[in-house]
Amino acid sequence: MFTLCFSYILCSVFVFSLNEGMDAWTAEKIILLSFLLNGVGCINPHINLPEKIDALSGSCVLINCTFDANITRLNNFNAQVVWSINNTRSIVLNSSMLSPNPFFKGQMLGNLSEKNCTTIFYDIRSNLSGTYNLTIINGSGKTSNMYANVTINVFESPSQPTVRLYTQKMELMQIMEVPEGSSVILRCSAKSLCSSYPPLLTWSSYPILPFNGSSIPQENQTELISDLNFTVTPLLHRTNFTCTITYQLQDKNKTAQNYFTLYVQYAPKISPSSGCKGTDVRVCFCEGHGNPSPKLTWYLSESPVSNSSCTSISEEQLGSTGFKSFFTLSCIHTANPTVLCVATNIQGSASQQFYLVPPFEETAQSEQKTLQVLLALMVFLYALTVGVALYKFKQMSNKLKAKREAESHVPFELNASNNIYENVKI
Repeated sequence: MFTLCFSYILCSVFVFSLNEGMDAWTAEKIILLSFLLNGVGCINPHINLPEKIDALSGSCVLINCTFDANITRLNNFNAQVVWSINNTRSIVLNSSMLSPNPFFKGQMLGNLSEKNCTTIFYDIRSNLSGTYNLTIINGSGKTSNMYANVTINVFESPSQPTVRLYTQKMELMQIMEVPEGSSVILRCSAKSLCSSYPPLLTWSSYPILPFNGSSIPQENQTELISDLNFTVTPLLHRTNFTCTITYQLQDKNKTAQNYFTLYVQYAPKISPSSGCKGTDVRVCFCEGHGNPSPKLTWYLSESPVSNSSCTSISEEQLGSTGFKSFFTLSCIHTANPTVLCVATNIQGSASQQFYLVPPFEETAQSEQKTLQVLLALMVFLYALTVGVALYKFKQMSNKLKAKREAESHVPFELNASNNIYENVKI
């Protein structure tokens, strides 16, 4: 219709220019002016519909719809909104009828007098995917009908939410590993599909670690958003954060998940089990953990150590974040030497010092302790022997005393017997 209006204007101006004897340049100006003044009225009324809508089977579909036709031309009782599917005559919804199709449940929410043709379909199923045709019929006959299409894709399962890591300034973090101490925002976003009840976003983590975080759901017209704010610590390294979207439908709930694995860069730490052992040959080991895996360096009396006739170093990787180093010392040339282990990576460093006692000093100390133990044992045995001897001597003394007392009473008894015998005889 726009082409016909523009052709009519062009022809009218051209005939007028010929009759008035105008030149071609003046005629072109008049054509342009006529187009600006009258062309807008020749443009077809336009319906604003989204090109595509994703829906979840068992849920509803909300189709936002507006148009730019003149209100007065549609403000009558005969105007209708008619929906059909796949360019067929099968009507699925008519604003003037309650239920033209038993397979479709819906209604028009908008008001035509306000240029709003928003429509909702309830309990839509996956077999109802297709192209939906909208026709706005003007019963007055003053203007032609308006047409528009929208593609509706109905899925049985919801799509996964999107999980991304941002800085506090909402800048998307492109790095794979986050330095410890960083304040970050872990954002989960999912499509805000039409449903009986508002969808829910929930967070979980594995392993479950203590961290200061808070989830604040936010919703706009197209998506549901949940932000998790926290400060990165070494305990969060390799933690899996899972975001779950739950759509509450009439018959059952449908969920979808997505996860984000956090990798943390942190300064090394030396294990407290590190130490030295041995007498003539000393073996020291140092175990450090950090991300990236730390580098271990040995110092003997504040001098860096390398492989030599008296020293040797061997190393062992412990997973992706651990490192273990062995330092063997076969000869000591200084008194009271010290051994220092230093662990370093791009995030920082850590150190631990060990004290070594020369072998001859340790042997002398050991012999001195042995002598002290032997002397103490000898004193104990001597005291025990003396005690036992005294105890036996006392027992023997008591026995002798008792024997003497017994012998002193025997003559008295014999004399008494003789006297009695003599008296009887008399």
